Amino acid sequence: MADDISTRMREDWNARAREDAGYYVAFGRRDSGDAEFFATATEVINGLEWELKRVPLEQRGAWKALEIGCGPGRLMRPMSRHFLELHGVDVSDEMIARARQKLSGIPNAYPHLGDGSSLKMFEAETFDFVYSYAVFQHIPSREVVLQYLRETHRVMKTGALARLQFNGLPRAGAEFDTWAGARFTSLELMEFARFHDFQVLALEGAGTQYLWTTWRKQPAGWMAAQEGRKAEASLAIRRITNANSSEPVAPSRGRFASISIWVENLPPDAGLHHLQVTVGSSFGTVCYIGPPDRAGLQQINVILPELEATGLLPVEILWLGQKISPPATLRVIPPGPSVPRIRMITDGVNLVADHRIETRHIKMVLEEIQRPHEIQVLVDGLPVTDLEYFCTDPRPQRFEVNCRLPEAIEAGTRWLELRIGRRKLPPVAIEVVS
Repeated sequence: MADDISTRMREDWNARAREDAGYYVAFGRRDSGDAEFFATATEVINGLEWELKRVPLEQRGAWKALEIGCGPGRLMRPMSRHFLELHGVDVSDEMIARARQKLSGIPNAYPHLGDGSSLKMFEAETFDFVYSYAVFQHIPSREVVLQYLRETHRVMKTGALARLQFNGLPRAGAEFDTWAGARFTSLELMEFARFHDFQVLALEGAGTQYLWTTWRKQPAGWMAAQEGRKAEASLAIRRITNANSSEPVAPSRGRFASISIWVENLPPDAGLHHLQVTVGSSFGTVCYIGPPDRAGLQQINVILPELEATGLLPVEILWLGQKISPPATLRVIPPGPSVPRIRMITDGVNLVADHRIETRHIKMVLEEIQRPHEIQVLVDGLPVTDLEYFCTDPRPQRFEVNCRLPEAIEAGTRWLELRIGRRKLPPVAIEVVS
């Protein structure tokens, strides 16, 4: 079964590589040049480099790292500067051929052809850092993804870090394929981490296509040893701010209902399995534990529950079910009104063509949409009738909307109007190319 899936993945990704490797890897523009292709990696690279701050700079120079699903080397090229060795694996020999060509001038970067489900070319306890982006979401089998995760655990050194991305959207009715692949809930990933003695340091984007998690490999039996352990820690809360700004206030619900707690003396074993935060009488959802900054403070990000109370509420931190900090206070205010907004309008195929419609397909990203079934789109007053939409993030009520231009719309500057029930958003100019 696994061999059949690997064969299908290799054939499909070889075909995509021959057609337009850069487009299918970066999903930006058709036939992009190298400069534009590698520039699409900037945001992902910034996120990976942020996680490397968990380790002192002087240690990273001796590190060996691994990328699962390296494609033609889009991430390997910039990431190679951080490591003694950086290895990449991919199921597509066409992609690996391109990676070898693009990385030919980088002596510490090594692309390898893999079998699509294992890392058997590497010995156990080889790597200090493992990462993967936009790979597991294209694998049509949950068991194959889980096999990759078991292999990831095997090849990581004790104490090593993994930064991994999954599709966390709710499961659709259709079968998985090599484009719309397996999906995982945050609970499933937390259970896998618990069983394999991973200390979870981050789990961000739950319920979205870009669910990121950071794990540290602990020794065998570490998780069991935490159970029943006495929390001998005295934590100090230094400040609390909104996670989206530096303001010391948060709304009781909605997209900005999350906080950052800056603490001192956080136990090194603290992870998302055993760290809890209460706001008032309710538990929040801890989603991120950051590395110590220069002052020795660590950031704990917490998604607030839907609170009924407002005003000054106590905030307390628990580890292993025991309170380890004196209470601090957070000012909680009522949420502001929901204001629908357009976050992005682009061509539906060439996603870097901002407001320039080159294929007659339009993609929009909308936020704070409470009733998506009421969305109407008009171009120069002509209604678009073939709307497709789906929720990409429930917290900011973010929706992706796809549609096609009416046949009567000709090239030139046109006006797109969005209506949601009785609400009309200001018209937006788009440039129709053909």
